[in-house]
Amino acid sequence: MVELSIVLGSTRLPIREVLKMSRGAIVALDSTDADPTLVYVNDTLIARGRVIVNGEHMSLEISEVLPGKVTA
Repeated sequence: MVELSIVLGSTRLPIREVLKMSRGAIVALDSTDADPTLVYVNDTLIARGRVIVNGEHMSLEISEVLPGKVTA
């Protein structure tokens, strides 16, 4: 099994705040739209990119694959 994570940003919230959230709640992240999106495979950072939104569709454009992280 391969676990893929795409990280837009992060934040720290006390569990009591998470439990108070309802559907549609907004969580502020520590990044901006200019910051790279990070791509992790099995908890290893392998690439950076950016999220592209086109209407209701989202995609990830990879701008950098980290050296020595991906093998064919």
